[in-house]
Amino acid sequence: MSSRASWRETFAEEAIAPLVALGIALVVGDLLILAYGQAPGDVWRTLVEGTWGNAYGFGQVLYKATTLTCTGLAVALSLRAGLFNIGAEGQLAMGGLAAALVGLALPASTPLAIAAALATFAALVGGGAVGAVPGWLKSRFGAHEVIVTIMLNFIVLALLNWFVSARLHVPETLHTPSIRAGALPRIAEWFSAFHGSAANASLFLVAVAVAVVSWALFRTRAGYELRAVGLQPDAAEYAGVKVGRVWTRAMIVGGALAGLGGINFVLGYKGYYEDGFSGGAGFLGIAVALVGRNHPVGVVLAALFFATLSQGGLAINATVPKQMVEVLQGVVILAVAASVPEVRRILRQSVRGR
Repeated sequence: MSSRASWRETFAEEAIAPLVALGIALVVGDLLILAYGQAPGDVWRTLVEGTWGNAYGFGQVLYKATTLTCTGLAVALSLRAGLFNIGAEGQLAMGGLAAALVGLALPASTPLAIAAALATFAALVGGGAVGAVPGWLKSRFGAHEVIVTIMLNFIVLALLNWFVSARLHVPETLHTPSIRAGALPRIAEWFSAFHGSAANASLFLVAVAVAVVSWALFRTRAGYELRAVGLQPDAAEYAGVKVGRVWTRAMIVGGALAGLGGINFVLGYKGYYEDGFSGGAGFLGIAVALVGRNHPVGVVLAALFFATLSQGGLAINATVPKQMVEVLQGVVILAVAASVPEVRRILRQSVRGR
């Protein structure tokens, strides 16, 4: 097989499969809309106009996609290493609380650049610390990361709930006091058309994180070792790679990336940590990683897609139930899982035929 044919097949597996899944989801969506007695064209038009068709809706898509990109990267990085990180929900929450604690501890006169940098670093450390637990247990004792991360979600979220409700909450609420330093500006402060939108400067920090992860994954030795371990750990170990160390590092970095998503809510939107603010974004990050084919750029595109569906569900709720969006999300995930092997088989047959 020529290198050109190999590249074509790889591109198709990475790009065509999600497009096939999207096409299947659109067909299913049309059938559901018809079942409710509505015109599919009108509903899809309303969804687009309520998201990408106006500045406020687009800002909300960007806001939701920012957090989903972080949790998607956390899952994608672990999958690249051959691990399944289902703990992004707890890692995201811990990162948010860590950022809030720094914002509360610093005096209000702290320059924004310093306060935001310290709070962001705290979010990375908080999420990374939660990710380190399953990584270390996996490499040291062989504990299955799926079981550990699932249980750790409950433990972390319960501990954070207790800490906030018992030690640091505003009376009659389940959130901390407002941070004194480190609040990030909203996009509306620069572009008035985004007024009311929650989109904020944290999306630029996340964009930098995507670029760094992409560079590290495909241009550094550590990234090569991570991918090698994910493909064949025994062969990587035979070649001198410390597999356990790579696993631990992947979970720490993945947890840090999920924790980074916490600043989107805490520093950029509400200005405080609120119990349950993650709202399932950690679990949805699994779908984002799968649809994005575990590639940083694919994760961004998948995050924008799921954020569009989430915000669009609010726009179309007057004509069809917003739960239809959740059905479409499930269809996309199932279609991706089913279409990838089929695309691979068809392409290999066509290459052999030539």
